Amino acid sequence: MNIHYLTLFPEMYDGVLNSSILKRAKDKGIVDYNLINFRDYSNSKHNKVDDYPYGGGAGMVLKPEPVFEAMDDLEVDNARVILLCPQGAPFNQKMAEDLSTEEDIVFICGHYEGYDERIRTLVTDEVSIGDYVLTGGELASMTMTDAIVRLIPDVISKQESHEQDSFSTGLLEHPHYTRPREYRGMKVPEVLLSGDHKKIEEWRRDESLKRTRERRPDLLE
Repeated sequence: MNIHYLTLFPEMYDGVLNSSILKRAKDKGIVDYNLINFRDYSNSKHNKVDDYPYGGGAGMVLKPEPVFEAMDDLEVDNARVILLCPQGAPFNQKMAEDLSTEEDIVFICGHYEGYDERIRTLVTDEVSIGDYVLTGGELASMTMTDAIVRLIPDVISKQESHEQDSFSTGLLEHPHYTRPREYRGMKVPEVLLSGDHKKIEEWRRDESLKRTRERRPDLLE
């Protein structure tokens, strides 16, 4: 998979893409990350990429030319082009699973008051990671990258399997315990020490349902 980021702040990605599972995926040759500073495509003397909105109003609007020309230079066919936008579809685990099968993903990370509407003609998906507003799309693209890349085959081992993660089953994940068996009066549930795999699976399923009902009842609807 190739993941391309159209951004004004490529330095923001250094720590995230060069750490943990995302770095491992790159080192294995499974994923390649491509950072494009679309300010380099500005036709302004001072490399401006924004301007005042027609019709007036607060804030500045991202100009179309730098983004269009950066996309022209990228020359990717059949890519999923994602515009990070508060108005977009909510990002979720199902979308991450869908995107994990793509060959090329392009993230367009905006700033300022908004995008020139013509930029939307370039995209296949408009996505939001939550009902709040960030300064720019970079953090959202990093969050999505982490959720997507870990689902690609061979990125994580079977021992780290994502198949029982929260939302992968439609429920929140069950509680986990490790050594010691008792700590500050808190004990590991006996069923997990029983060795009875059928009972353990039943307990985990029940706990997932209980946790989902208490914390995210909307998922059960």
